[in-house]
Amino acid sequence: MEEAFSQAVSQTQFGTLDWIIVALYLSISVFIGFGVKKYVRNMSTYLGAGRAVGTCLGIATMTGTEMGLITVMYNAQKGFTGGFAAFHIALAAGIVTFFVGLSGFFVCRLRDMKVLTIPEFYEKRFDRKTRILGGIMLALGGILNMGLFLKVGSMFIVGITGMSAESQALPWVMTLLLLLVLVYTVLGGMISVIITDYVQFVVLSFGILVTTYICIQKLGWTHIMDTLEATRGASSFNPLDEGSGFGWSYVAWMAMLGLVSCAIWPTAVARALAMESTQAVKRQYMWSSASFMIRFLIPCFWGICAFVYFSEQAPELGTLFIPTEGGVETANNLYAMPIFLGRILPAGLVGLITAAMIAAFMSTHDSYLLCWSSVITQDILAPMMGRTLSTKARIQLTRLFIVLIGLYILYWGLIYEGSDDIWDYMNVTGAVYFTGAFSLLLGGLYWRRASSTGAFLALLSGLTALLGLDPIQRMVGLKVIDPETGEVTRQIMTGDQVGLLTVAASLAIFVIASLLFPDKQPKSIPTTS
Repeated sequence: MEEAFSQAVSQTQFGTLDWIIVALYLSISVFIGFGVKKYVRNMSTYLGAGRAVGTCLGIATMTGTEMGLITVMYNAQKGFTGGFAAFHIALAAGIVTFFVGLSGFFVCRLRDMKVLTIPEFYEKRFDRKTRILGGIMLALGGILNMGLFLKVGSMFIVGITGMSAESQALPWVMTLLLLLVLVYTVLGGMISVIITDYVQFVVLSFGILVTTYICIQKLGWTHIMDTLEATRGASSFNPLDEGSGFGWSYVAWMAMLGLVSCAIWPTAVARALAMESTQAVKRQYMWSSASFMIRFLIPCFWGICAFVYFSEQAPELGTLFIPTEGGVETANNLYAMPIFLGRILPAGLVGLITAAMIAAFMSTHDSYLLCWSSVITQDILAPMMGRTLSTKARIQLTRLFIVLIGLYILYWGLIYEGSDDIWDYMNVTGAVYFTGAFSLLLGGLYWRRASSTGAFLALLSGLTALLGLDPIQRMVGLKVIDPETGEVTRQIMTGDQVGLLTVAASLAIFVIASLLFPDKQPKSIPTTS
């Protein structure tokens, strides 16, 4: 299969012109990092861009960050395996984000409190030990969540450029990309992140529209629908169908994740905290709801098109990537979408799309590196050290942790092997943080009787979400795999069911512990201006 895979990858339109386009874009990104270094004066400008981001720029940069390469890849994977039934993920994200914008749920009260990070809110509302634990849980879940970004990014580069899967050039390319991200993130902080996110938003918006048009033109809308109907039937259109691989619990889990992705996940919340006013926050979220939906819809559609193309026009690829009843081993379906794009896009355009996707890769990495490093500095070390940590020291420590986290994810991304879908892996690792954070934000912002003891225990309960990971499920007997066929013979609880139970358990623990162990001097609840 390795020889067939290498041959399939090599048949791409990507050429010299496309490499030039990619190189020019990356050079511009580094120049931006050096150019904005002079504007970094304190932690507010380094982490929050001075809280002076307007609505339009906020929408563009939020879209730039949330439309990362990892997002494109895991949604394409879901589209390839689930068809149009996977569109429910996009619908949930769009509806929930619009609701957050309409109501200001969570984000406006956080913006009014003028906090830089969510764990900082934990200290203002509860106490210092809650902030420190919250920072640890956030950093743990976030860095684990980010661990596969480099690996998945490398798969895209291999698939679309025609590099050999066994080539040692690939790790070097990913290392170079990571170094570029480190350079302009370390130098410019949130200012450089916002500027590069805006540039990426412009390039990516053009690229995805043209690519989607070409996909429809090449395959035909009616042909796409007919092929899915013939090969997979109703399960390709209905997420509640028994054969879809989703179901009621998965749909409910996606609704929860729609809220998490826009109002709890710190890289998205960072944009709200950098806005000039709460009204700007609301407008940003209402307008961004469309982009939150599109970031799922379009890559998912590309994955669907890849499946149709492999089924009808490239049967040799169908043999490699589409499972059959005989149980023949197939290639990793994360490669499907980039190989498909490399086949159908003309030279020049494929280079532009690759540049946009690498930009998306870099955009996500800069925001995440800045976020997790600032959490370690601001929410773990600074509270432990008190007032002895100067502003200069905080910026230097944040820059140091950016580099250390970057080195870690390079290592983890290249060595990790797992069988979970990327989207499901990210949901489980992220749940280590957000299940507890949801309880603390809901109770801390809207319930006067919420206590620090309840908050502390609710945060710890998030660790149970790890039971949703495939290796741990096998270890504890929640999932049993036939060693000969690799098929699941028994599964007591799926990852989405574990996630929903963890949310419920965290809320229950938070409420019960708050009632049993109230704070002696309860802190006031913030109100929205």
